[in-house]
Amino acid sequence: MAERDRLRDYRGKRDFDRTGEPRGRGAPAGDRPRFVVQIHDASTMHFDFRLQVDDVLKSWSIPKGPSADPKDKRLAVPTEDHPLEYEEFEGVIPRGEYGGGTVIVWDHGTYEPLSHDRKGRPVDFAQSLESGHATFRLSGSKLHGAYALTRFRDEADGGGEAWLLVKRAGGARTHGAPDPHRARSARSGRTLAQVTSDGE
Repeated sequence: MAERDRLRDYRGKRDFDRTGEPRGRGAPAGDRPRFVVQIHDASTMHFDFRLQVDDVLKSWSIPKGPSADPKDKRLAVPTEDHPLEYEEFEGVIPRGEYGGGTVIVWDHGTYEPLSHDRKGRPVDFAQSLESGHATFRLSGSKLHGAYALTRFRDEADGGGEAWLLVKRAGGARTHGAPDPHRARSARSGRTLAQVTSDGE
């Protein structure tokens, strides 16, 4: 599917004359796939978890943010694909715009796909997401180690599609989700309140 088509929903929800969010003009993909976790103080506070898959960021809204505890399964609700440039976005989305509120980059880095089939053969990451279960290792400034995303409800089941994000047991220690109001950006060192003040 063409990049332009993959971002149709993203662009259709935004007025780029009002919001500073990137339109998506085809940023270079880089050598290793990237991820970003943004804290988004919109109508409800939540974390946006995004994984680069081909030429877009596949995205999930995680109300409580990623957890460092393998026993703690976090709800992840898929949202529209975002452009690769969104990895760097930090600022205030104007009131009345889709997702109006303040965004900071809490963590970012690269990830390594780990998905395999039952015979231990590597599986294309996009295909593993399509099938509803993908594993990967994060290498960020705050999040490290293996995680899994698993779909447990399809849109056809009613109530909308939903996934779980779970830290895999073992591996490197990692930061759990912080108090969003006190968290600092991995990009600028600012808090949500500081970004809001700077954007006003």
